[in-house]
Formats: sequence, structure tokens, C-alpha cells
Amino acid sequence: MSEETELLAKVYAAFNRREVETVLAALAPDVDWPNGMEGGRVRGRAAVRDYWTRQFALVQSNVEPLNFKTEEDGRIRVDVHQVVHSNDGKLLSDQMVQHVYTFRDDLITHMEIRGAEELSTSPQTA
Repeated sequence: MSEETELLAKVYAAFNRREVETVLAALAPDVDWPNGMEGGRVRGRAAVRDYWTRQFALVQSNVEPLNFKTEEDGRIRVDVHQVVHSNDGKLLSDQMVQHVYTFRDDLITHMEIRGAEELSTSPQTA
């Protein structure tokens, strides 16, 4: 397992425990992060923290990494089982997605979400 993959495994575990500061420490100060809940992107650690604060107030999500793969361009692709419940326990989503990470100086600089629809059509999943 590469150092980047080991870091990502720790990041997923910390995220699921809601240890936001632990996750933020693995992000570059100028990180470019997807806003999977509201759309668009957020930039910088403070913006990611604010996004997660809003997200955690509305839903309970769990992301379980199942497979890590280095893509041809050097990015790390993670196949993720994502389950989201409302705060009153109603299941909102249970699906497979992909997260794709770019690193610089051992920190995450960019993350992309590929949704369930893209999984079946993406040439990189063949």
C-alpha cells in the first residue's frame, strides 16, 4: 500500500468518526474540494470545514473505501460505498461512487466525485 493510499484510509476512518480537524490536516491549504451536497466546489481548508459543518447538521453519512487504484495520470481512485441517512434515520442514499484524489507534497490538493451513473460509463473503470 502506498503512502498516499495509507493516508486516504486514515482520512476515511477519521471522516466517519467526524474528526474534521484530522481530515483537514491531510488537505493542502488551497485544497479544491467538491460540494457533493449543494453543488459546485469549495476551496481552502476553512471552506471545506464550513461545508462539512453544514452537511453534518443535515445528514449522517458513512463512506467506506473498498478499493484503491492509481490511475494512469497518477491520481488515486477510490471505489467507495456511500450510505446517507437523514438525522431521523431515514435512508436517503446507498450507492457506489468513486473519489479521485490529486496529491502535492503528501497533501490532498483536489478531490473529484464520480457518481453512480459515471461508474458504468467511465472508460477508466473497465
